[in-house]
Amino acid sequence: MANVQVIQRNAHLAAGVRLEFVNGREGKVAKAVLTAISNTRRGSGEARDEESTAIQWTLWGKQAENAAAYLGKGSHVNIVGRLRNNNYERDGEEIFSLAFTAEEIDYLDSRAESEARRARGNDGAPAQSPAQPAPAAAGRSRRSRTERQSAHAEA
Repeated sequence: MANVQVIQRNAHLAAGVRLEFVNGREGKVAKAVLTAISNTRRGSGEARDEESTAIQWTLWGKQAENAAAYLGKGSHVNIVGRLRNNNYERDGEEIFSLAFTAEEIDYLDSRAESEARRARGNDGAPAQSPAQPAPAAAGRSRRSRTERQSAHAEA
């Protein structure tokens, strides 16, 4: 079966990462699901429109555990993965669907931003908790890569 490579750049997580452990060939394996939203702008001047694309990604194994531990609602990421048809038949009717599986994920927030997001969990719960995702960072300032790297080095 052929796969198609999908790249989602400069995306923000719409909610916390949902982590579960499922039965695999060699015992329990971690499976995480996250929804990433990318915004693109088309047109110019006053006719400029924003278009959002939301993709639900599945991550497996250690990558899934790390995402659940370090990412929360509003986290900034780049994701590279594959798309495949996930068609099946139910009650005699063919159902057409697509499955997105992440192969690489880049965490774009600094360590300080990531820790602050986890610390802001609702009612004291950590941000990676599926039931209580952290609130989105309001008015997050845009810092240069150099500023983020120096903040990361200081943390």
